[in-house]
Amino acid sequence: MICPHCEKNLLRKERPNNTCSHCRRTYALDPKTNSLGLSDLRVRRILAKVTEEGRIAVAPDQLWYALSRRRLKESQFASGCAGASLGAGLFVGVLGIFTEIAYLVLVSGALLLASAGFAFARAAGAGRGFPVMSRAAFRSEALAPWRNVYGGLPPGVVDDTPPVPSQARSRASSGARTGAVLLCPDRSITAFLIADGLPARYGIELAKDLDAVRALPTQGPVIVLHDADAHGELLVRRIRESLGQRTVIDAGLPLRTVRGLTQAVPYRDRNDQPGRETMARLTALGEFTEEELKWLGKGWRFPLVGMPPARLLAAVTRIAEQVTRNVDPERRRAASVGFMTWPGPTTHDRAGER
Repeated sequence: MICPHCEKNLLRKERPNNTCSHCRRTYALDPKTNSLGLSDLRVRRILAKVTEEGRIAVAPDQLWYALSRRRLKESQFASGCAGASLGAGLFVGVLGIFTEIAYLVLVSGALLLASAGFAFARAAGAGRGFPVMSRAAFRSEALAPWRNVYGGLPPGVVDDTPPVPSQARSRASSGARTGAVLLCPDRSITAFLIADGLPARYGIELAKDLDAVRALPTQGPVIVLHDADAHGELLVRRIRESLGQRTVIDAGLPLRTVRGLTQAVPYRDRNDQPGRETMARLTALGEFTEEELKWLGKGWRFPLVGMPPARLLAAVTRIAEQVTRNVDPERRRAASVGFMTWPGPTTHDRAGER
């Protein structure tokens, strides 16, 4: 690997205890000791892409997805078993032929058959989509060592630990209050939107669930931002049923649209798969095809953290602009005469519209 400090190419023996033997400086991540094969330089390189060269901030889980994306496309089923079975089968087969021991030939056939089975299962997608490093593990296996070495999160990554909504309220307190609420269950996305100034800019309250929405004094429109998965598809419907005549806007992610994007990479969480009741409710809606229901039932999802941050920020900004323009008289007057940039654009505004 390349030392992130002196840029020397280091062999494994030249970097004991994550310390470069040339410059004697310690680095955070060694690709040989973490399941994602991360290095400090790779983290910095990917961060430069997702933050638009530092023009926007991102949350830890957005960085996790960007670093995991390539591996999510690969099947982890029986990794290495197919090759090992094939090699062992060929060796035992050759040995059986030369020694004329029929038993070894049978063992060879069984190993070759197993190898073919493993290869077929991997080709069919068995095990695909399960991250080799979970979102939670990323914080302990990658971000924690980074903090220890560099004293904080990687530049451009914001802390998304609670309480996030209260931070948004304090930052938005001096701005106009439009009465709109943005409900998002994903704390990383909430922290991302706060860091890039969207709630403060549009005077929008934040809520993580339905109880939080009800606790707010406003009765304005509710913008719901969710993953494209079984739980997300039901979330908007549950909010609408609970809030009666109140305006509820489904801001996505829209399942059908995202599934049609070739660059979108879904994943599965072994600990968060939809149960029978959830799938029964989805089926009863009559809005999904049999293939879509099967896909959702296996736990597949397109997460909000997987959407390119600049594109997500731009999409939510457009919705927030439209909603607040409709409920805020000053914004309506500004829109009527063409002043569509109130309040003045910031660096984050321009980055979000790229």
